[in-house]
This record gives sequence, C-alpha cells and structure tokens, in this order.
Amino acid sequence: MQLLTFRADGDPAPRLGARTDGDRVADLTALATAAGVELPPDLLGLIRAGEPALATARALTARALTPGALTAGAPATRPLAEVTLCAPLRPGKIVGVGLNYVEHVAESHRTLDTERELPDRPVLFGKPTTAVTGPGGPILHNADITKQLDWECELAVVIGEPAFRVSEADAWRHVFGYSIVNDISARDQRRSGQWFFSKGQDSYAPFGPVVVTADEIPDPQRLDLSLRVNGELRQDSNTRHMLFGIARLIADISAGMTLEPGDVISTGSPSGVGAGMVPPQFLQPGDLVEATIERIGTLANPVIDAR
Repeated sequence: MQLLTFRADGDPAPRLGARTDGDRVADLTALATAAGVELPPDLLGLIRAGEPALATARALTARALTPGALTAGAPATRPLAEVTLCAPLRPGKIVGVGLNYVEHVAESHRTLDTERELPDRPVLFGKPTTAVTGPGGPILHNADITKQLDWECELAVVIGEPAFRVSEADAWRHVFGYSIVNDISARDQRRSGQWFFSKGQDSYAPFGPVVVTADEIPDPQRLDLSLRVNGELRQDSNTRHMLFGIARLIADISAGMTLEPGDVISTGSPSGVGAGMVPPQFLQPGDLVEATIERIGTLANPVIDAR
C-alpha cells in the first residue's frame, strides 16, 4: 500500500488516505466511518496498531475501488491533484546516517573536511521532529544563518515494530515501510564537528510524499534515487551503493537505543551534493528541489526566504 496524509475541502485536521491506481486518493477515515469499523485516525496510530489495522486499511482501500462506492454520500476516492499532501506522519525520532555512500565519503573529504577513510561503523546523528515538512512545504532559507544550504536525497526506513538489540537477520521484520527524506543541511553551521544545528533546523527534513509498505518493495537495496534542482539533475545513484545496508543500520542503532513504531532512519545520501560541486552550488530562495526514489515517488519542495 501507499499510505499518505492529506487535507481536502477545508478539512480542520489531516486525514488518513491511501493512493490507488490512477493517481487517486482513498479517504480511509471516511471509509472506516461509513463501514462502521475502527481505524486509527492517522498513520502513526495505524503503524502502532500493527497488522490488524493495516489489514483493515487494505480492505477499505479495496472497497473504495468498488464502482459506485460512497462515504456518507461523497465519492470514496478523489483525484490526487485535488488534495494537499502533508508529511505522512511526525516521527518520534529521526536517526540520520552520515557518509553512507562511498562516493559521498570522497566528496565530503574533499569539500567538508571529513575523514578520507571509509567509516567502519555507521555515522549517526539526530534530526528533531520539528524539522519535518511535507510535500510542497517550503524549505526555509535564512541568509542570516546560512549561506550554504544544501540537499541530500535519502531513502527513509519507517519502523513498524519496536527494535532493541536486534540482529541483522531479524532486522527486516521491524520495518513497516519506506519513504523519502531530503536531508537539508546548512553546511556552514557545523559546530566543532557536530551536525545537529546544521541539519536540525525547522524545514530541514522534507518527508513524503507517501509511505510504501514493506511488502510493496521486496528489495529496498536496489532502488534508483535522484535529485533535481530547478529541473537539473544533481544526484543519480542506487541504494545498492550504501556502505551500510538497512539491516546493518537497524542492528547498529538498536544496539544502544530502542527504535519505536513510526521512527524514521534516513539512510544517507549519495554523491552530488551542492558542497561537492566545482564551484560549490547551494540552494537559494526561488529554487525547487525534487527528490525521487523508484517505487515511492517524488518529493518536491520550494525554497523560500525566511528572513
């Protein structure tokens, strides 16, 4: 399933939905009400409720595709173009992974003074949930804070079951699904080697447009990913080039902290960031950034002046 969160028709609160064939959205909240069944009102609640809730969501989506299906007199689906997508959920925590593609390690050493050698274990950092913004949400460019606002297209792993001290072999059963995070970075705000302010400011974690359940992506280590700025290709790679794969990341992170349902691991960026270009190029107000991952979609966000 492709699960999402949306607003339509002046909704006072976001609604839980599923993308169906033909770029339409099934309103799972309305479908559940019409069917008289219980369903969590948001995606985080759905993830926490486990497989029974997901099975209900699947059944409701199938019902929405029945000719003439209605929810309280309204169509059960509506065109995707007529709704506003929100971030799929607000994660409990976002665990970022640095230097997880070999070519990005090389360009980071050349331009950002990181170590030349490949790391022998995952390099981790945190992004606060206040950094999350959804599809179409603005990336805030405050020139009083940064002159080096950069992009990083990353596969997001959404945790489905609590994970603490799990093995690599057991890691996959803790995955609910996959999405996209654009790991926005203020390169000139790295402070004494730590990345939190560089990567954690408001709007620095565009997230979405959907969460694709794990069964829909049988091999997440074979996904093309790319990023464009104003239509120009800047990143173009495949998740098979990760230095540390998804199972290793879950095992490593869970060795010291509990990953909870709805947490997100942002698995690292390939090469092609602005800091690595010759000369370096950074985001400016008016730019449009589009991060694309195979089988998930495109996450597009404009850059605006935040001063």
